[in-house]
Amino acid sequence: MAKTKQFTITIQNQPGALAGITRPLSAGKVNLVALLATSQGTTATVQLIAENPKKAKRALDEAHITYQETPAEELSLLNKAGALTQILDKLAAKGVNLNALYATAAKGGKRATVVYTAEAQAAQTASA
Repeated sequence: MAKTKQFTITIQNQPGALAGITRPLSAGKVNLVALLATSQGTTATVQLIAENPKKAKRALDEAHITYQETPAEELSLLNKAGALTQILDKLAAKGVNLNALYATAAKGGKRATVVYTAEAQAAQTASA
């Protein structure tokens, strides 16, 4: 389990808008470890986790991209049925109210990566 930073960016829901964010990150040699993009109507929200948050912040600032920075937790779980539920049950038992959660695992992979953010007053972590 690792503490990290999530960057949340609001963009227009149009072709090329997401590349407008990833292009300066790529130019700044920022490696993304997680990204979630969702749209609703004419706008979209991008949430991303960078391997090096300081480099990501610098690249976004230099590109004049407005973002919100939020503390986040990154977990590595066994890629098996029920692993996510176990963590969610532990978080709920501690009174942690999640604001965002996204996860991925390669098909057949042994581990899954989960990223979550929680309300500040209840931001406690679960043991993986």
